[in-house]
Order: sequence, then C-alpha cells, then structure tokens
Amino acid sequence: LLFHQGLHALVCYRVAHRLWQAERTGLAYYMQSTVSSRYSADIHPAAEIDGGLYLNVGGGVVIGETARVGRDCTILQGVTLGGTGKEVGNRHPKIGDGVILHCGACVLGNINVGRGAIITAKSIVTKEVPELARVSGVPATVKSIRELRKDLFSQASNDDDGCDLDCQMKKKYEIYLERFQELVDIESCMSDGENDCSDALDEMLNSHV
Repeated sequence: LLFHQGLHALVCYRVAHRLWQAERTGLAYYMQSTVSSRYSADIHPAAEIDGGLYLNVGGGVVIGETARVGRDCTILQGVTLGGTGKEVGNRHPKIGDGVILHCGACVLGNINVGRGAIITAKSIVTKEVPELARVSGVPATVKSIRELRKDLFSQASNDDDGCDLDCQMKKKYEIYLERFQELVDIESCMSDGENDCSDALDEMLNSHV
C-alpha cells in the first residue's frame, strides 16, 4: 500500500487542495506540477474529491479544475474528467457516489454522472448519465441499467427496521473489518509459534459458514 502510486498521487492532491483553499495557489500549482511529472497524474488542486476514492496507478489520469468526484468512486488509469473547450467557468463533470470509470474513459463537459454508474473502457461521455447506468461507446450511450435490490443483502440486515441500503452497506463493511482483524490476529499467533492457532482458525471458519 505504501508503494501504491495512485495513493501517493491522491495524498499529494489532498495537500495541494488544502493549500489552494488557504489561497496559497502558487505552492498548490507547484504540487500539481510535481505530481504530474512524477506520477503522470494531473489533478487540479481546485478539484473537489470526496473520500473513499480508489485511484488505480494514477498514470494518465486528468481531473479538471471544476470537476467534482463523489464518495467511494473508482478511477482506473488514463481517465479524463475534462472540458469540451467550448465552455468557460464551471466546465468539468460532476461524478456521483460509487461511480466506476474504467481505463481510458473520458467524461467531457459540465455534465452529471449518476450514482453507481459504470463508464466502460475507452468510452467518451458527453451527455448526462443516469444512476446505475452502464454506458459504453464513442460517443457513449446507455447499454443497460442495473437494479439495486434489497434482497441482495443478507436477511439479518434486512430484518433491521429503518435500516436503508446505506446503513446495510455500513454493517456489511463492519463485518468484513471484523473478519479481517481475526485473520490478522491468527497470523500474529502463527508468527509467535503458539500452538492454539489452528484451533482459532477452525473456530473462525466454522463461525462464518
């Protein structure tokens, strides 16, 4: 993780963004230029990127000044969030939560990409994208609309009254973290040469069957 270039580029953007907000634009531009030459990721420090972004490699990624990226998005290499060259001011795309942009995808202009949408590789998007849509082609068109159903979640989560999909996703994530911590503890146990590690592993596996 510490050697992941996408993470390095994203962390540097966060620093540059804070500098931009503090009106230290010269230093923010210097950070942008350094990241562009070092990691081949050109992210304008004024762009707004929420948390949970997975920036794969970062190579060839371009994010414009007025672009906005929602939470929990995935951006693969070569993605461009740019302008058409015919607009001024607010001229870059607005990406909703949970959007996946595959390799080489281009989203151009001040348009909205709905939550949970998927932009396939090498697509060029110049029009609004509905929520949960999968778009592809040049120019990109809607190929399908995914369905988000509550029955895709465990019955235990659905039994909770008043727990919407976001709440259920959070609970699933917490369960995954608990299981991951159990695996870390077992690995530490094995590294220390303790004898009861196999019993702990069998217990964990049986509890999640």
